[in-house]
Amino acid sequence: MPLKPFTSEDDENPALPRAEFVYRQLRSAILEGGLPAGTRLREIELAQQMEVSRTPVREALRRLESEGMVTADRARGLIVTELTGEMVRELYAMREMLEGTAAAWAARNATAVELAALRTIADQDAALVGDPLRLARNNHLFHQTLYRAAHNRYLLKSLSSLQASIALLGSTGLAAGQRAHFAVSEHQALLAAIERHDARSAEDIARSHIRGALEARMLVLGR
Repeated sequence: MPLKPFTSEDDENPALPRAEFVYRQLRSAILEGGLPAGTRLREIELAQQMEVSRTPVREALRRLESEGMVTADRARGLIVTELTGEMVRELYAMREMLEGTAAAWAARNATAVELAALRTIADQDAALVGDPLRLARNNHLFHQTLYRAAHNRYLLKSLSSLQASIALLGSTGLAAGQRAHFAVSEHQALLAAIERHDARSAEDIARSHIRGALEARMLVLGR
């Protein structure tokens, strides 16, 4: 995706410093696949594309590096982070623990409005099984809604950070074999446990769901 130049309109907005503007542009490009894993990030080229000096670009890249989205490679310089098989397993191990906790908290704390929202999203899954990309977007919405329903700000922050790392993997694991069908059933089982306020079952189902997601992801990645 092309990077938007910094315009005079942006410059007149004191609430959005240039470094923040550059950071948002680069982060969105990484998360949306416009800057795939392994892409070299040259300060001078990025500054030219966004029509800013190299200083805000340097600040934005440092921030992205601290978040794990950019990595300093000895041979290539700064690149969009590439995750190894070991890193993917570590990432999903953390996701399993955190999502299990989020599911348990949601079973205790979700409001009626949040439960209704989760039910609406989950019930849309079946119609999307044949379209992995649309199902992946609905899947993402389900999990984001679940995180908020846990009502734990620190857990939400940690899970949001993990989601950004998962986005670096690119293509969805829902395209692997029968994973889409399994995911739909798992969402239904997870939501049923949350609706009956069964925190232990919700956590167990959520953990199993993430383990299945890891297996599918590794198949897609060929690892």
